[in-house]
Amino acid sequence: MDMIPHSIRTVLMRGGTSKAVFLREADLPGDVEARDRLILALFGSPDKRQINGLGGADPLTSKLAIIGPPRTDMPRAAGTHLTYTFGQVEIDHPDIDFLSLCGNISAAVGAYAVYEGLVAATAPVTIVRVFNTNLNRVLSIEVPVAGKRPMERGDYVVPGVPGSGARILIDFSDTQGGATGALLPTGHARDRLAVVGVGEIEVSLIDIGNAHVFIRAVDVGLKGTETAAEIDADMALRDRLEKIRGAAAHRMGLATAPDRARAETPAAPLLGMVSPAADYRNVLGKCLVRAEEVDLVSRLMFMQQMHKTYAGTSTVATGVAARLEGTLVYEAARNDRRNAKDVRIGHPAGVIDTETEFLLGANTPVVTRATLGRTARRLMEGYAFIPDGWQDERPKDEYRGTDDA
Repeated sequence: MDMIPHSIRTVLMRGGTSKAVFLREADLPGDVEARDRLILALFGSPDKRQINGLGGADPLTSKLAIIGPPRTDMPRAAGTHLTYTFGQVEIDHPDIDFLSLCGNISAAVGAYAVYEGLVAATAPVTIVRVFNTNLNRVLSIEVPVAGKRPMERGDYVVPGVPGSGARILIDFSDTQGGATGALLPTGHARDRLAVVGVGEIEVSLIDIGNAHVFIRAVDVGLKGTETAAEIDADMALRDRLEKIRGAAAHRMGLATAPDRARAETPAAPLLGMVSPAADYRNVLGKCLVRAEEVDLVSRLMFMQQMHKTYAGTSTVATGVAARLEGTLVYEAARNDRRNAKDVRIGHPAGVIDTETEFLLGANTPVVTRATLGRTARRLMEGYAFIPDGWQDERPKDEYRGTDDA
């Protein structure tokens, strides 16, 4: 009989506006290189269509969650129910970025833990404490439960997701400084970067959820209400934005040089382009978002493309920055809402909100609450088959994406 492809138990889940393949740590090879080769084969990467695997051919659907047992070797992980490692699986490169965190998929991790019996289900809300290995921080996830299983039906709407669902609330406050060691990595609310090919530009560098760099949309020639199609079609603009992101990555200590950021840390920092509240067209909902519905408008670059909605961790980072006096996000936010705990962010597909609370001291404020509301759904569980030969390591320049439609 011919060799049977290796199989692995898999759960496919939607979390917010993203989808991820969930795998158990114990089912993966212990060797890191072998593990990554197996995952790339499972996703069908590198190939821009990921036609031979489970990847969705879009950065928002080429995501991975590795679930492991609670850590006993780290005091910070005490009292957690599981470990969670997030991976952003590259589509047309044979790489997996384990340096960042996905807020959307974090919501699905909470629901997964209840479905899989990793935490005792308690109605009406089960609190799942998750140790995230990407940032070595703890997430507190509140999962609505009925009948010992996560609720999926509800009236909470996530822009960019059809219909509505039950709200899962994630508190990211413990992730401040997770990537760089400080909420304000340089100690300043705003900095100036000298960017090759761009010139000097003012930025705000924030580290909560993930590392972020915020710029004014107007400083790169934008209104701030552009669509993903408009920005993605402008290759010269995308090149400038990536150079800014690279310079920020270097300033934050995430890349050895600005021109190495694409290879060393493609997902973080995320780059947000902020502007004051304005009317604009919701391209997914095909309706008008009015200026009075939002506190500011933002557009996000993620994996060198504009995010079609808004990342979960970016929601938290934007909300925190909007309440930190001196940042470019604070500058863009509505004057009459700057003391409100909730911040409303206008993004391409609608409005997303986050609740932020601080302890104010002599030094950098300490974030005590930074929330994101999402919905999640289990889509499929079963066994995925890995193609024969996945163990073979091939040189990266062998991979070529196809041009057929």
